[in-house]
Amino acid sequence: MKKILITMLTALFMTGCTSEEAKANTNETNNSDMPKLYITIGGVTKSATLVSNSSTQALVAQLQQGDITYEASDYGSFEKVGALGYSFPQNNEQIVTEPGDLILYQGSALCIYYAQNSWDFTRIGKLDGMTQQQVKDFVKAGSGSVTVTLSLTDKTTGISDVRRKMDEVRSECYTLDGRLAKAGQKGIVIRDGKKIIR
Repeated sequence: MKKILITMLTALFMTGCTSEEAKANTNETNNSDMPKLYITIGGVTKSATLVSNSSTQALVAQLQQGDITYEASDYGSFEKVGALGYSFPQNNEQIVTEPGDLILYQGSALCIYYAQNSWDFTRIGKLDGMTQQQVKDFVKAGSGSVTVTLSLTDKTTGISDVRRKMDEVRSECYTLDGRLAKAGQKGIVIRDGKKIIR
């Protein structure tokens, strides 16, 4: 009888652990399937690694429709916070923040932490590889309101701008003496290094 009781209690305990682990995994899972988040303040862009939960999935879905730009202000000498203009699902848990943490507050505001705080929050992600001073400098801690842009693409590379400019140059035509040809100009012109007749 003792063996049966011990076996039943062991099975019950293991089942309880498994269901708790499964529950935890539904709230926050491996972030390898999440894209990078890019945050731009004052012309400077930094990357962040997102956690994977229903909050970040909804945020990414919204960002796929276009960038989000909002105003953020200092609060409590530990964060820059601002309303995103959208409401997202919450996955609140007791968190002690660290510099660089990205926190969703009440489902509609994003906090970028530059010091510690403890509360029930939804974790979104963390700025990549930044010290506390670097985070403070980036968010302009203590200097009032800043404009923040969230994006799924890194605007600092400028690759799309370079391509666009190259396409513009390629489409331009030049006369035989090297001057820019006027739109609709007839005769022999040079485009992309080749002579063509228009």
